[in-house]
Amino acid sequence: MQRTQKSEFGHSNDVIAGWRRAVGAALDLGAKTPFYLFCPNSVADRLGQLDALDFGRPVRHWYSCKTQPLAAQLRWWNRTGRGAEVVSEAEFHLAAGCGFDTDRLLVNGPAKYRWLPEISRSRLRVNFDSPTELRELLPVAIRDHWRLGIRLRTPEEFDPGAPELPTQFGFEPSEAVSAIRLLRKQGLEPETLHFHLRTNIVNADCHARALASVVEMCQAARFCPKYLDIGGGLPPPHTRAKDGSSLAARFRLTAWAAILRRTWDTLPGVQELWLENGRFLLAGSGALCIRILDAKRRGDLRQLIADGGRSLHALVSLWEDHALLPLVPLGGRRIKTAVYGPTCMAFDQLALRPMSQGIHPGDCLVWLDAGAYHLPWETRFSHPHAEIWWDEGDTIRCERR
Repeated sequence: MQRTQKSEFGHSNDVIAGWRRAVGAALDLGAKTPFYLFCPNSVADRLGQLDALDFGRPVRHWYSCKTQPLAAQLRWWNRTGRGAEVVSEAEFHLAAGCGFDTDRLLVNGPAKYRWLPEISRSRLRVNFDSPTELRELLPVAIRDHWRLGIRLRTPEEFDPGAPELPTQFGFEPSEAVSAIRLLRKQGLEPETLHFHLRTNIVNADCHARALASVVEMCQAARFCPKYLDIGGGLPPPHTRAKDGSSLAARFRLTAWAAILRRTWDTLPGVQELWLENGRFLLAGSGALCIRILDAKRRGDLRQLIADGGRSLHALVSLWEDHALLPLVPLGGRRIKTAVYGPTCMAFDQLALRPMSQGIHPGDCLVWLDAGAYHLPWETRFSHPHAEIWWDEGDTIRCERR
């Protein structure tokens, strides 16, 4: 079983064994399925990968709160001295409650004027998203001496489901030029230029094309940002598309870093590169443990019904495949198996793949790489929220019953 998981998803046998031990330890401590287990070790490993690259500029990492809004993980991140990026009032309060001061809070996202004025702080870092937002928030920005940025929509930002359509985020280039000129008329010089392509970027050339449009806009506005914030979107290493292809197969970190190093020739005033990687850093930090409740046979298909699944806990299974393995390694013949959650929807299918015919009701399965966008998309469709457990080396504790 371990060899199969390694060949299909790239996880080492040691990583798989480590998750099995940690999930088993949580069960021994009274964890009740379904539950999430999170651990920061892989986050530190991913940070190490990025820090080993030569970008030609100092790098500042921002924690993407929307990716994993978990207080325990935020407190761990806070102890590293890095900042948190938030896109909603709830995330703002969560990060502030976990100890992030104003200098280490970065506010992004659309339509912030609905909630940000009431909780504004002096010298807050804010990236404007639209002309309307700029108009509505400018008086607050002046009053509170915000440190400002502009989010630009580059031609690389489009709807993955309909590539002919642009995304809804950021200023168009001509709007960005006008926004910078307006800020200057108010005696304000933006510090940051921000863009974010999308999730699971296919290869580094996407950033090269986006950066060309950034340079073009900056030249038109006679603007060179102090900070270049390129968002996130790097593909995690161990997840696959539904067609079985690796999401990270064509992305090369070294090629990506080389593209950014060349950018400083045309944007020499940039002092820091800012990254907001969520999925790349956090996907490997979580696992979902579910228990099989029932088993059925439909011709050559075996159906397993569990107490957790796509509708409640793993919406990303709609477009991603993750490693799904029995808590206790099983041999035997592998047969075509569908794993479903407990809700009354055919949509609630966590996985469809060959699995051991030795899996029976009462057995636990572990869905790996559950650290990104599982908690924020969790639902309570006819069920309560799952438990959350936190594993920080010498301690495994329950964070939410």
